[in-house]
Amino acid sequence: MNVLLWVVQILIGLAFLGAGILKVTKSRAELQPTMEWVEDFSAGTVRFIGAAEVLAGLGMLVPSLTGIAPVLSAVAAVGLVLLMAGATITHVRRKEVVPNVVVTVALLAMAAFVAWGRFGRFAL
Repeated sequence: MNVLLWVVQILIGLAFLGAGILKVTKSRAELQPTMEWVEDFSAGTVRFIGAAEVLAGLGMLVPSLTGIAPVLSAVAAVGLVLLMAGATITHVRRKEVVPNVVVTVALLAMAAFVAWGRFGRFAL
Protein backbone atom coordinates (compact mmCIF):
# COMPACT_ATOMS: atom_id res chain seq x y z
CA MET A 1 0.00 0.00 0.00
CA ASN A 2 2.86 2.37 0.79
CA VAL A 3 4.25 1.91 -2.73
CA LEU A 4 0.86 2.75 -4.25
CA LEU A 5 0.63 5.86 -2.06
CA TRP A 6 4.09 6.94 -3.23
CA VAL A 7 3.16 6.43 -6.89
CA VAL A 8 -0.06 8.43 -6.56
CA GLN A 9 1.64 11.10 -4.46
CA ILE A 10 4.41 11.59 -7.03
CA LEU A 11 2.00 11.62 -9.98
CA ILE A 12 -0.32 14.24 -8.56
CA GLY A 13 2.54 16.22 -7.06
CA LEU A 14 4.21 16.55 -10.47
CA ALA A 15 0.89 17.15 -12.25
CA PHE A 16 -0.08 20.03 -9.97
CA LEU A 17 3.40 21.47 -10.01
CA GLY A 18 3.30 21.59 -13.81
CA ALA A 19 -0.27 22.90 -14.04
CA GLY A 20 0.41 25.53 -11.42
CA ILE A 21 3.56 26.76 -13.15
CA LEU A 22 1.54 27.22 -16.36
CA LYS A 23 -1.10 29.28 -14.57
CA VAL A 24 1.50 31.43 -12.81
CA THR A 25 3.64 32.11 -15.89
CA LYS A 26 1.09 32.50 -18.70
CA SER A 27 -1.53 35.16 -19.27
CA ARG A 28 -5.25 34.41 -19.24
CA ALA A 29 -5.30 34.88 -23.01
CA GLU A 30 -2.60 32.22 -23.44
CA LEU A 31 -4.42 29.81 -21.12
CA GLN A 32 -7.92 30.37 -22.50
CA PRO A 33 -7.70 28.07 -25.58
CA THR A 34 -7.09 25.00 -23.40
CA MET A 35 -8.58 26.21 -20.10
CA GLU A 36 -11.83 27.92 -21.05
CA TRP A 37 -12.81 28.34 -17.39
CA VAL A 38 -10.25 31.15 -16.98
CA GLU A 39 -12.68 33.56 -18.63
CA ASP A 40 -14.80 33.36 -15.45
CA PHE A 41 -11.94 34.54 -13.21
CA SER A 42 -9.67 37.55 -12.96
CA ALA A 43 -6.00 37.24 -13.89
CA GLY A 44 -5.11 37.55 -10.20
CA THR A 45 -7.41 34.69 -9.25
CA VAL A 46 -5.97 32.46 -11.96
CA ARG A 47 -2.46 33.24 -10.70
CA PHE A 48 -3.58 32.54 -7.12
CA ILE A 49 -4.97 29.16 -8.18
CA GLY A 50 -1.68 28.46 -9.96
CA ALA A 51 0.35 29.43 -6.89
CA ALA A 52 -1.83 27.18 -4.71
CA GLU A 53 -1.23 24.31 -7.14
CA VAL A 54 2.54 24.90 -7.14
CA LEU A 55 2.63 24.96 -3.34
CA ALA A 56 0.46 21.86 -3.09
CA GLY A 57 2.59 20.04 -5.67
CA LEU A 58 5.73 20.88 -3.72
CA GLY A 59 3.96 19.98 -0.48
CA MET A 60 3.07 16.57 -1.86
CA LEU A 61 6.70 15.82 -2.68
CA VAL A 62 9.27 17.74 -0.64
CA PRO A 63 8.28 16.90 2.96
CA SER A 64 7.93 13.19 2.25
CA LEU A 65 11.11 12.99 0.19
CA THR A 66 13.21 14.87 2.74
CA GLY A 67 11.61 13.38 5.84
CA ILE A 68 11.20 16.89 7.27
CA ALA A 69 7.65 17.29 8.62
CA PRO A 70 6.17 14.61 6.33
CA VAL A 71 2.71 15.29 7.75
CA LEU A 72 2.74 18.36 5.49
CA SER A 73 2.29 16.03 2.50
CA ALA A 74 -1.01 14.87 3.97
CA VAL A 75 -1.97 18.50 4.64
CA ALA A 76 -1.14 19.36 1.00
CA ALA A 77 -3.33 16.47 -0.12
CA VAL A 78 -6.24 17.89 1.88
CA GLY A 79 -5.62 21.26 0.24
CA LEU A 80 -5.78 19.60 -3.17
CA VAL A 81 -9.06 17.91 -2.24
CA LEU A 82 -10.52 21.33 -1.47
CA LEU A 83 -9.03 22.87 -4.63
CA MET A 84 -10.44 20.06 -6.78
CA ALA A 85 -13.85 20.36 -5.10
CA GLY A 86 -13.89 24.00 -6.20
CA ALA A 87 -12.72 23.06 -9.70
CA THR A 88 -15.44 20.42 -9.96
CA ILE A 89 -18.11 22.93 -8.94
CA THR A 90 -16.78 25.41 -11.52
CA HIS A 91 -16.85 22.84 -14.33
CA VAL A 92 -20.33 21.58 -13.39
CA ARG A 93 -21.60 25.16 -13.34
CA ARG A 94 -20.10 25.69 -16.80
CA LYS A 95 -21.62 22.36 -18.00
CA GLU A 96 -18.13 21.00 -18.82
CA VAL A 97 -18.83 17.51 -17.55
CA VAL A 98 -16.66 15.51 -19.94
CA PRO A 99 -13.71 15.48 -19.61
CA ASN A 100 -13.21 18.30 -17.08
CA VAL A 101 -15.45 17.08 -14.25
CA VAL A 102 -14.23 13.52 -14.72
CA VAL A 103 -10.60 14.66 -14.43
CA THR A 104 -11.18 16.90 -11.42
CA VAL A 105 -13.11 14.17 -9.58
CA ALA A 106 -10.33 11.66 -10.35
CA LEU A 107 -7.68 14.08 -9.03
CA LEU A 108 -9.83 14.77 -5.96
CA ALA A 109 -10.10 11.02 -5.30
CA MET A 110 -6.35 10.56 -5.71
CA ALA A 111 -5.60 13.41 -3.32
CA ALA A 112 -8.13 12.04 -0.82
CA PHE A 113 -6.45 8.63 -1.06
CA VAL A 114 -3.06 10.20 -0.26
CA ALA A 115 -4.52 12.21 2.63
CA TRP A 116 -6.19 9.10 4.04
CA GLY A 117 -3.03 7.04 3.72
CA ARG A 118 -0.58 9.63 5.00
CA PHE A 119 -2.72 10.69 7.97
CA GLY A 120 -3.50 7.10 8.81
CA ARG A 121 -1.67 3.82 9.00
CA PHE A 122 0.85 4.65 6.29
CA ALA A 123 2.08 7.96 7.67
CA LEU A 124 5.75 8.54 6.96
